Amino acid sequence: MSTLLVPYYEHPAVRPADWAAVLAAAPRLYGVVLNPASGPGDRPDAAFAETAAGLRTAGVTVLGYVDTGYARRPHEDVVRDLARHRAWYGTEGAFLDQVSSGIGKFGHYERLATAARALGCPTLALNHGTRPHPGYAALAELLVTFEGPWSAYRRTPAQVPARAPGGALECHLVYGVPAGADVAAAARERGARVHCAVPGDGAHPWGTLPHGLAPAH
Repeated sequence: MSTLLVPYYEHPAVRPADWAAVLAAAPRLYGVVLNPASGPGDRPDAAFAETAAGLRTAGVTVLGYVDTGYARRPHEDVVRDLARHRAWYGTEGAFLDQVSSGIGKFGHYERLATAARALGCPTLALNHGTRPHPGYAALAELLVTFEGPWSAYRRTPAQVPARAPGGALECHLVYGVPAGADVAAAARERGARVHCAVPGDGAHPWGTLPHGLAPAH
C-alpha cells in the first residue's frame, strides 16, 4: 500500500522542480492535496490544472483542499469549493481541513460527505488533527488524527488501532521533523497507515516537501 499523503501548498510555476519530485514519487503516494488558494480560488489556475492532470495520469489520487472552519463555514460554501475543484482540476477526492472532532457537528459533516461523493469525489479525508469521535470513521476513507510538530509527536503513545472503527485509515501529519527521523516507523507504531513528515515549521510548514522527496537539480 502507498503510505505517503502530500499536502504541498506551493504554486507549480514557482516550484516546478519540487512538483516534478512529487510526480516522480507517484508509486509511493496515497494522494496529493491540491490547494491553489486556500481552496480552489475564484478562477481556474492553468498551472495547477496541468499539475493535477499529470498526477492523475501517473495514477495519483488528487484531493481538493477545502477549509470547513470547524463547521462554521456554511454547507453551501464548502460544496461550492468542492465543485470548483472537481470542475477545474478533476479532483477525485476531497481533503476537508479544520474538521470538528465532537459528535455535535457530525450531521454537518455527514451532509458534506454525501455532497462530495455526489460530485464524483469517492476519496474523502477529514483533517481533525486529533482523534475524533469514532462515528466519523464511517464518513471517510482517511482520518487525520494527528497534525503537529515532531516534538509533540514523539511523546504520543504507541499501540493505537491501525484502522479506525468503521473502516477509515488513520493519517498523521508531522512537521518540524529533523533529517534522519524515522517518521514512517513512528507512524506505524502509533497506528497510522498513511503519513507525511516535512522539515518546515511555523505558520506554513506545508510549503516544504516531505522528507525523501528531494527535487532533481
